[in-house]
Amino acid sequence: MENSDVFGSSTAPLTWHDFLERMRHPSAADFVKAIKSFIVSFMNNAPDAERDSAAVQEFLGNMEAAFRAHSLWAGSSEEELDSAGEGLEKYVMTKLFTRVFASIPEDVKADEQLHEKMACVQQFIRPEYLDIKPTYQNEPSWLLAQKELQKINMYKAPRDKLVCILNCCKVISNLLVNASLASKEDHPGADEFLPVLIYVTIKANPPQLHSNLSYIQRFRRQTRLVAESAYYFTNMLSVESFISNIDAKSLSMDETEFERNMESAQSLLSGLSESSNSHSQADQNFNRVASIESMESKPASSSKRHQSSATHPHASVESSESKSKSDEHYWKDASSLNKIPSISDLENRGANTLLKEDDVRRIFRDFPFLYSQAGDLTVGDVEDLLNSYKQLVFNYVCLAKGMGVPIPSPSLSNAQGQNSEPPGVSSESEKTTEVHPKESESEKVTEPHSNENSTSEIPSVVDDLGEASVSGLEDSQDTESKMVDDNH
Repeated sequence: MENSDVFGSSTAPLTWHDFLERMRHPSAADFVKAIKSFIVSFMNNAPDAERDSAAVQEFLGNMEAAFRAHSLWAGSSEEELDSAGEGLEKYVMTKLFTRVFASIPEDVKADEQLHEKMACVQQFIRPEYLDIKPTYQNEPSWLLAQKELQKINMYKAPRDKLVCILNCCKVISNLLVNASLASKEDHPGADEFLPVLIYVTIKANPPQLHSNLSYIQRFRRQTRLVAESAYYFTNMLSVESFISNIDAKSLSMDETEFERNMESAQSLLSGLSESSNSHSQADQNFNRVASIESMESKPASSSKRHQSSATHPHASVESSESKSKSDEHYWKDASSLNKIPSISDLENRGANTLLKEDDVRRIFRDFPFLYSQAGDLTVGDVEDLLNSYKQLVFNYVCLAKGMGVPIPSPSLSNAQGQNSEPPGVSSESEKTTEVHPKESESEKVTEPHSNENSTSEIPSVVDDLGEASVSGLEDSQDTESKMVDDNH
């Protein structure tokens, strides 16, 4: 398996559970003891990236060699042995995750700098700044690649994080190939692929990207980081390096324009941060006043207040009036800080502004289907319409979430015949990117899935390894990220 891509053999649904089942067997007692001993010993050592990586790689290698010589795997195929190694890596690294992920100050600092850099650059970057040809520009569909990359922090196992990167890259690769076929251009290569990956990564801006890449590099079994997975991962490392050192020259921009854009983006982000802090402070004040009023409304407090009023009637009236004015002033301030316009408010405001425009048609000239009739459309328009619809839905949902308002569901006449579940939770056969209906099965990229009933199946292994809780293995971060067989 050292010279082939491992993802085909590693995606069998039973891989993880098969490993746990074998660890339950009495003859696996020595393995369980060794795993427990390694985890305990490792957790007691201070973080050291180079030493930690070497220790994990050595342990995984020794254990896999022991698996091959053990009766539990007698007569097993290379695929089954490889699956056992995948299960071991997933289990061990899940247990060590909090100890080794972003545990070094240098990694944390690099994460912050990279995240800030991407947050600024994404405010003004455009595909042409990276010399991406118009033929290959497809931002609505690139959102799917961004979505795959943003899943990377949902998982703990190195392989699962790597699959998120591969899924992102495969979406991009398929889009480029289809675009080249449609325009009858040469097959796209690294010169076309890397700029798009850079753009998608900047727009996605996944938190702790540096730590995720370092984690995969250090703790993914080296014999499995080969072939296609190694190629795409190397490209992602190049993306990190490019973004970290990004400047006017690398974006084909004038130096002055680049600096002006960066300063503007930084000011914008700083303003948003200050606004967020203001809302947070208002929320705290609101909670504080609500708490005080709740305490004052208790019977004991009420009784004391009545007694005080009877003794000092004038003081009570003045105090009540003063408190009433103070409360009225506070609620007015808090209301002005916390009032968030709804999507309907924003739409109405935009519509009123639009009515004042002299040339409305000019504003909509970039939306070619707006003035079309049903009879004007062709089969070739379906893909463009679908991509535009996906972008519209994505922007609308993000806007609704950002404003904190409910997301109304559209009433479609054919809704009864469609799956009402969102793509992320659809059935296994439906978990594809749906970017290109003409893709072969080998090109489709599936989304990570979870095994809902796995908790009840592994308590004995967890107990044997001396773990206090099963939930650490079964939450959303520990489910397997999955890809279909890539032998095409």
